[in-house]
Amino acid sequence: MQTLAKQVLEHAARLPEGTPLAAKELLHLGSRAAVDQALSRLARRSTLLRAGRGIYVLPVESRFGTRAPSAAKMAEGLAHQRGETIASHGATAANALGLTSQVPMRTIYLTSGRNRRLKLGAQTVEFRHAPAWQLLLPGQAAGEVVRALAWLGPEKAGAAIRKLRAKLPASALEEVVSTRARLPTWMAQQVSTLIPHG
Repeated sequence: MQTLAKQVLEHAARLPEGTPLAAKELLHLGSRAAVDQALSRLARRSTLLRAGRGIYVLPVESRFGTRAPSAAKMAEGLAHQRGETIASHGATAANALGLTSQVPMRTIYLTSGRNRRLKLGAQTVEFRHAPAWQLLLPGQAAGEVVRALAWLGPEKAGAAIRKLRAKLPASALEEVVSTRARLPTWMAQQVSTLIPHG
């Protein structure tokens, strides 16, 4: 019979990179106490990385050695697993859209879930609870615009809007405008200027 630790690793290997492992998902392999024990034993051996309390991830094997999975993949896995909406932080969105040359020093995501910090090897990934309007359209350019504007604030939003109008396709601009009813008033007013009045 296979050891529980081996079964846990085989299960982890079938998951997409960065998918968090939690004991509750492994109860088909053994009792909660046995699964918890297997997970912590695998973490002590560095076969699994302990990302946070009760959350583990499988390191990625590459020809250059072993590395932690990407933060983006883990955020994706966590969103799927926990049913949370997780989106990039406004500073990351603003940088990706070319609205700031400032590169965020820390990896931060916005979430509909609770605040928490997870470790991926040497990197700390922070998840910050955010209001629903800041989590609109995760993974889409229009959603990135909303998050970037929220981070830039009312003072810098006008200049950002002018840049975005020249940069983004009309379809993305229309999508941003379609979110107006859910945005704070100052942002709804700014976003309204994205599409010239016909």
